[in-house]
Amino acid sequence: MITTGNTQPTSWQWRQRVKVPFIDLISPYRDLKTELDEAYFRFMESARYVLGREVEAFEKDYADYCGSAHCIGVANGLEAMHLVLRAWAIGPNDEVIVPSNTYIATWLAVSSAGATPVPVEPDSCTYNIDPNRIEAALTPRTKAILPVHLYGQPADMDPIMEIADRRGLRVLEDAAQAQGARYHGRRIGGLGHAAGHSFYPTKNLGALGDAGAVTTDDSELAERIRILRNYGSKTRYYNEVRGFNSRLDEIQATFLRVKLRRLDAWNEKRRQWAACYSEWLSMVPDLVLPKEPKGTEAVFHLFVIRHSHRDELAASLKNAGVGTLIHYPVPPHMSDAYQDFGWRQDAFPVARSLADSVLSLPMHPYLELSQIKHVLNCIKNYSSASKKWSKQQKSN
Repeated sequence: MITTGNTQPTSWQWRQRVKVPFIDLISPYRDLKTELDEAYFRFMESARYVLGREVEAFEKDYADYCGSAHCIGVANGLEAMHLVLRAWAIGPNDEVIVPSNTYIATWLAVSSAGATPVPVEPDSCTYNIDPNRIEAALTPRTKAILPVHLYGQPADMDPIMEIADRRGLRVLEDAAQAQGARYHGRRIGGLGHAAGHSFYPTKNLGALGDAGAVTTDDSELAERIRILRNYGSKTRYYNEVRGFNSRLDEIQATFLRVKLRRLDAWNEKRRQWAACYSEWLSMVPDLVLPKEPKGTEAVFHLFVIRHSHRDELAASLKNAGVGTLIHYPVPPHMSDAYQDFGWRQDAFPVARSLADSVLSLPMHPYLELSQIKHVLNCIKNYSSASKKWSKQQKSN
């Protein structure tokens, strides 16, 4: 664990010089420039630009990494989940259990297949779907459960799989934010019947554009997805079904192969920074910090805190040069995209409470200790100032 030591800066001027952007996408390229440039030229010289050797090689590498029999590269994470649902023949008149607290892409995958998302509230400690609430949401139309490993924290998969096995349901992991995370020693992406992965540039394993994949141990499912992603065809011009154009770009596979070799080291760095945040922020009142349940190994795609005055805290950090984001300010059930479902805004109070209080702090492998110290001090200074102001108000 990295210890922060004395985090008190020597002067206001020192604090002003430190800038902490929320994300850093240029440092990974500079770090891997030689390898990425070599990979680019190898790709250009291959003259195989769609579904070539680089995609095949990445699919093998990533399947091995996740502990899955198969990996199928697709265009993005949303398409990965959508194609799995299509391959399972889940569509109109079917229901899929989804978390009420997630990025809307999870719900959109279900809607794209023609099925109905059925929200289930999260556990208030992990922010992932609460297995204890799932059975109450099941109906005869339920065909699958779609847990999300939100913020890089594995969902509680054992009870979810037990429910699915007992009720004859499929389980599709949304693994977009948790490449490399472990649940009781096993990597996510190999825990359900299938998993959808996103390699959007900001992810722990990020491409240099949109990219995604499906992992599964089901050989028949893997073959169906390979056909669906390529216009419904195994052989050019002979189309077996009405498919889609959802192929992993060859050049993105080329870059992902390079970056996959660094993923574990990057994830370990994220865990070190998360431990650093947690150690010092535990002394700050009014903050709720991430919790890592026993048997899980989170990879901290995001480090998400909660605060009752989230917006004021975010503004204070912005003024001090610290970038933050909210993941996510609008729960899917409150978005315009799903207003036709007629849900009341308070239909899912846990999700709404999270949306009103969560704040994501800077988190990526290329942070520096001085930047972490600056974030910690800014939060502590805000807390002290807020406490002083509150006392003054009470005395008045």
